[in-house]
Amino acid sequence: MITSFLYMGYRLCSAKCLVLGLSLTFIMGCYLASVSIPSEQKMLPDAVKPKISHSTANKKTLAILVPFRDRFEELLEFVPHMYKFLDAQNVPFHIFVIQQKDNNRFNRASLINVGFLYTKNVYDYIAMHDVDLLPLNPDLKYDYPAYGPLHISSPKTHPKYHYATFIGGILLVKKEHYELVDGMSNKYWGWGLEDDEFYVRLKEAGLKVTVPANVTTGPDDTFLHIHDKTYRRRDGRKCYNQREVTRKRDRETGLHNVVYRTHSVHNLTIDSLPVTVLSVELICDKNVTPWCQCPEPVKPKKTR
Repeated sequence: MITSFLYMGYRLCSAKCLVLGLSLTFIMGCYLASVSIPSEQKMLPDAVKPKISHSTANKKTLAILVPFRDRFEELLEFVPHMYKFLDAQNVPFHIFVIQQKDNNRFNRASLINVGFLYTKNVYDYIAMHDVDLLPLNPDLKYDYPAYGPLHISSPKTHPKYHYATFIGGILLVKKEHYELVDGMSNKYWGWGLEDDEFYVRLKEAGLKVTVPANVTTGPDDTFLHIHDKTYRRRDGRKCYNQREVTRKRDRETGLHNVVYRTHSVHNLTIDSLPVTVLSVELICDKNVTPWCQCPEPVKPKKTR
């Protein structure tokens, strides 16, 4: 009798515990479903946030975006140089190296789009910055642009390119302006022309590109250009209908539809100076841009 009573009590207790457990599980599930999970941009670790000091507390923060592939020697020179140069200006900044890790041709514009998406919720403006172009003149100020985009490496001072609409090399852009023009086109696989297309986007949006004031140096002594064209040849090949398409304003692609996968994010130091390396795979739609992988040119057969 006592055994039966204890058994019935055990079953009753078990049933109540089961109901209670299921109820708690349901309530917790509803709660978690109602909570928004922060995006990748909101979860930037402290290591990649700008270092704010007393002298920079009221300044806008700068994300230096460096599109990158196989340029390690230049990066070793770039990072210490930029820290010395920008620390002298009291600019709160962090360097983000956006490394392309796939078998497609290099796509500078898409990498900058990816870097912007990663940093936009923390930083106020970006520098689209080539890794092989180092500023020398202290009058090249990297402060928050007062108006439209600020072209640090203007046609009058860039070591190589001097046409009036050139905005490549180093360009500072406010976050809201980059979003206004939908970032850069994703159609530019290989070298060249992506910055020219971006210039048209800025112009159509009514954004005037300015250049640093009071710069008295010229193409020979404003920057150190550390690119070795014999060692690292530019990929200027044109295949399929690339030449025709990339000389037109792209109204189909941009910041809103850059497609990529993040492989890894590493916080490194070079000479004890922090830098973040974001390794990504850019996804190519060959129906839209088949030239993301140009076939190698056929070598002529040797004749005896």
